[in-house]
Amino acid sequence: MLKHFSLYYLGSFLFSFLLLSSCSRSGPGSLFKKSSPHQVYSQKLIETGLDQTGMGKLWLKNSEMSLEKPVSITVPYTETGYFAVENVHVASYRFEAKKGEKLTIQLKKVPKNDFTIFMDLFTNASGEQIKLLVYADTIGSPIIYEVSETGFYILRLQPELLKSGQYTLKIIRGPSLAYPIKAPGKNHIKSFWGDGRDAGLRKHEGVDLFSSYKTPVVASANGTVFRVNETNIGGKVVWLRPLQKNYSLYYAHLDTQLVVAGQIVKEGDTLGLMGNTGNARSTPPHLHFGIYGFGGALDPFPFINPYSKEPDKITALPANLNATLRIKTDNTNLYSSFDRKTALQELPENTLLKVDAVSSNMYKVQLPDGVIGYVNSQFVSAVSKPIKTLTLRSELPLFEKPDTSEAKKFILDSGQPVYVLGNFQNFYFVRDKIKRTGWIMKSEKLKTIY
Repeated sequence: MLKHFSLYYLGSFLFSFLLLSSCSRSGPGSLFKKSSPHQVYSQKLIETGLDQTGMGKLWLKNSEMSLEKPVSITVPYTETGYFAVENVHVASYRFEAKKGEKLTIQLKKVPKNDFTIFMDLFTNASGEQIKLLVYADTIGSPIIYEVSETGFYILRLQPELLKSGQYTLKIIRGPSLAYPIKAPGKNHIKSFWGDGRDAGLRKHEGVDLFSSYKTPVVASANGTVFRVNETNIGGKVVWLRPLQKNYSLYYAHLDTQLVVAGQIVKEGDTLGLMGNTGNARSTPPHLHFGIYGFGGALDPFPFINPYSKEPDKITALPANLNATLRIKTDNTNLYSSFDRKTALQELPENTLLKVDAVSSNMYKVQLPDGVIGYVNSQFVSAVSKPIKTLTLRSELPLFEKPDTSEAKKFILDSGQPVYVLGNFQNFYFVRDKIKRTGWIMKSEKLKTIY
């Protein structure tokens, strides 16, 4: 009753606040806006004094803490999750991305309206302080971001207070530039960045794309041709400076150059025809494609990678979202990341956990102590049937959480039976004969009936 009263009180207090904050919601994610929708909402919590309420204070705290302990994922990635109104949850993910890739981050919500989830992308690429890069608007537009630095990135999802609903997150990566040749198929790149050259005396500073003689070589972006010349190494070459980029594109070994210096081109315009001029006279026709920034040559492959992979399909049951389940096999691994490379701990049989999200055949779960990780969905089961029945030799407190410092819900009478639904560390999660649930300590005051 107290929980419902608190939710009602806070809900009525939030009503005018939410109307006011909705006027501050802006357009698509951008690097140039002063405040993100999440920042605007946080400031409104403070201005209206809601940061002094239990839920408001927890919402602000969780938004910061989530950046310190994100779960590790590998892109491409998709999950379906649920944010419950009675919890103040936030989801955060850490993943690696390479310079030149384009990230597309999509979020679908149910219900579609009147359920806002703030979506923010942060960088930790240089290992320095976490910095907000870009954010989504509140009308469902995706985040599209061209990665400017190889390293780790953090995505945060956080719903408004007193809102609940389901979401599906999808993160994919692709090239930020168009493919530099017009040819059927995708398997043209045969020599990669860093391959040995001149008997190992130097490294390859680009990628080589092989195709038939005089294959069209095209502009990978809108931009300006700033040099068209011929050299001993590159043969007939074209240099292109993409619009609003801090690097230049280099096309070498052309048979024919079809543009002139100063010419403005659009993505897909033909710059020349593939050949084997310069030091490539003894090789089949190919394009040497390079990218040069202020610091020198860059690996072009992430910029033009023709292979884009979709995330694995979700096979774990979405019906278990927000459900409390238990481990059905002893020594089940709880993994720190979706790819199951690192096990956080082994979970004993009947350990209780709550399902926050599903991804592929994995559940993203939360243990009673707040630890978040991934378990294989095959190793969990429902808690509908008791594991065993105990009788109390004396009175025992029933706790809200498996922690004796937490609030006591009430006192269980001596002699009454309790039905064990799961356990965690030194506690049982039980239900009494009138279907009240909570945690009791394992002790000699308990006797197994069956």
